Amino acid sequence: MDVNTLRSAATVVLFIAFIGIVVWAWSKRNAADFEKAANLPFEQD
Repeated sequence: MDVNTLRSAATVVLFIAFIGIVVWAWSKRNAADFEKAANLPFEQD
């Protein structure tokens, strides 16, 4: 196994991780939590 094979494998793994993060961030299940977190700076104590 040479260095170019390792670089290719790392690129594929990181791309899959990136797609996973994008899917997680845009999922409907997390929308309410993200909306609540987005409004935290505007809440009065």
